[in-house]
Amino acid sequence: MTGNTDNAYGRVVAKAWADAAFKARLLADPAGTLAAEGVVVPPGVRLTLVEDSATIQTLVLPARPADLSDDDLAGIAGGTPWPRCMCLCGP
Repeated sequence: MTGNTDNAYGRVVAKAWADAAFKARLLADPAGTLAAEGVVVPPGVRLTLVEDSATIQTLVLPARPADLSDDDLAGIAGGTPWPRCMCLCGP
């Protein structure tokens, strides 16, 4: 997520931390709740929302970019940084 969507996403996280009813809606219907808050969810995209805790952390394995060659992959596996962010998290 980029641009204004990053700001909307940050607001959603803060709202979920502060409002238990909103958090419950977000956990029950992530796409609908995000859309209502101005975060664009592309058609056909299914969201899975999980909540981390002090003892449970979530590791997300991003989808492989279509333009990632085998040479790029070998370089990344060897420690060469990929030239663009491959996650949905902020900086």
